[in-house]
Amino acid sequence: MKNVLAVFALFGLAAGVVQAQKVTGAGASFPYPIYSKWFGEYSAAHPGVQINYQSIGSGGGIQQVTTGIVDFGASDMPMTDQALASAKVKVEHIPTVLGAVVPAFHIPGVSNLRLSPDVLADIYLAKITNWNDSRIAKDNPGQSFPDLKITVVHRSDGSGTTFIFTSYLSKVSQDWKGGPGAGSAINWPTGVGGKGNDNVTSLVRQLDGSIGYIELYYALQNNVPFASLKNASGNWVKASLDGVTAAGGSVKNMPADYRVDITNAPGADAYPISSFTYLLIPLQPKDATNEKVIKDMLSWIIKSGESEAPSLSYAPLPQAVADKVLQTVYKLP
Repeated sequence: MKNVLAVFALFGLAAGVVQAQKVTGAGASFPYPIYSKWFGEYSAAHPGVQINYQSIGSGGGIQQVTTGIVDFGASDMPMTDQALASAKVKVEHIPTVLGAVVPAFHIPGVSNLRLSPDVLADIYLAKITNWNDSRIAKDNPGQSFPDLKITVVHRSDGSGTTFIFTSYLSKVSQDWKGGPGAGSAINWPTGVGGKGNDNVTSLVRQLDGSIGYIELYYALQNNVPFASLKNASGNWVKASLDGVTAAGGSVKNMPADYRVDITNAPGADAYPISSFTYLLIPLQPKDATNEKVIKDMLSWIIKSGESEAPSLSYAPLPQAVADKVLQTVYKLP
């Protein structure tokens, strides 16, 4: 009897040490809704595999993957040549979907808003400080605006969403380009900060007279109105999947490393604050077993996950780009 109990005890110990294979990632909040869905579905279809993704912002994702803390990172902004050269861990950019950054607002009594590029830039430069400003009125004929101070809301963390937004402002405003400039973290001329798309969304909802830039999904899910913008062709456009797809289609020759900026893209229907977002995959795997899971997961995303993107307000990769990305995934270590 003692021998039988000993066998069961040993079996129990052995079973106790069997743990799920855990793959860790961190980075951008911009694609978090679709990543959460994908990683959950992939784990459910592969018992014993857990994909743990922390939405900490693109800056944090780049830092953690290039120092070997996580198995993969995520960023809305392509890493610069300098950042790639100095990174301890070399990475491959894998585009996953495209999305839009929208100027969400909370103006009592106002549900529709148009902002021309120079007006949006000057709001963030604190040159336009009240919603009844004549330049805002010019963009919105027939619309009545309250005598209300504008409260600018921006990201407080290193953010790919910030990079996308400030890259756009730098293209449409010389004052912005020569001042704060483009980057994932900048010195803001004015405003209050929130960490992540979710916190910026929350601040916009709470503060009368506020305006803040957030990913389209967060605006739609939280019923926050967002402004229409005048695009590079001079047309007023509101963020939509078709507009994001049109912006993505402006890239005629995708570079081998996929690092592109499609803000203020040409095209009659292109939405001007659009971007690819990327997973950052180490070329020197932190864990060989996990790297096999990541490659399989990436293949699954491109082959099956892309079709789910529109349900969460993201545009899937153009087919030609998806085909190219799949070949890159197959060649990963």
